[in-house]
Amino acid sequence: MPRRLSTYYLSHGGGPWPYTEGGMRRRFEKLEASLLAIRPQWGDAVRAVLVVSGHWETAEFAVSSGAFPAMVFDYYGFPEHLYHIRYDAPGSPELAMRLSAMLRAGGLVCDSDTERGFDHGTFSLMKPLCPNGELPIVQLSIKEDLDPHAHLSVGRLLAPLRDEGVVIIGSGSSFHNLGLRGPEAIEPSRRFDDWLQQTLLRTSSAERSRNLVNWLDAPNARIAHPREDHLIPLMVALGAAEGEPASLVYHEPDFLGSWALSSFRFGDSSIPMT
Repeated sequence: MPRRLSTYYLSHGGGPWPYTEGGMRRRFEKLEASLLAIRPQWGDAVRAVLVVSGHWETAEFAVSSGAFPAMVFDYYGFPEHLYHIRYDAPGSPELAMRLSAMLRAGGLVCDSDTERGFDHGTFSLMKPLCPNGELPIVQLSIKEDLDPHAHLSVGRLLAPLRDEGVVIIGSGSSFHNLGLRGPEAIEPSRRFDDWLQQTLLRTSSAERSRNLVNWLDAPNARIAHPREDHLIPLMVALGAAEGEPASLVYHEPDFLGSWALSSFRFGDSSIPMT
């Protein structure tokens, strides 16, 4: 019997880390292990992936609709060869068209972008999950006003895709203050992470959505996210599985010796379609 797929909010790590070697690659061992553990859960149920990346912002929502997406090297300071890497998964113009129609039917503007390539919010996760690019990928932008209500609403509108073999991934980072490292980051990072886990894992579904909309009331919210572009993809992932249980799929209390990072899954993929 077909399954209703889970949705995910995943911390995607730094730059092109799956393509690096040595010490840089070892920094992401725990994250990589968590991604490798997710892939077998999908089995043959997933036919395509929708990634909502914190690295693609547009005035109105937009969907990538090219058949063969290029690469977007949206990072800096890495060796030259890491600006020539490839992740050769196909796009899906058909899924992009369906997604756009779903949002428009819900009263939202959704543009189609045939040129948008894979940014590192997409390929950094998908390289471990599907190393050979075996699943089509469509990307959805976040809206540059970063309104949590709007992004929750988008998730609700896209929830039926879960019954159609499309796994929805919000790609960001549960802590994203690149300018704060070392001892000064430890306490605010952990306080925000504690709040996030409490909110997602141990509150009612109504309270969970309400708290996320009001995330600025969380402890050290603006320290954890000086700008919330890497938190907003969570709203889409949760909106698509609102009212369903959450679980922790990755937690690292001291990434780089200071940041607490977490990833979450929403829904139980063993639940048959209704």
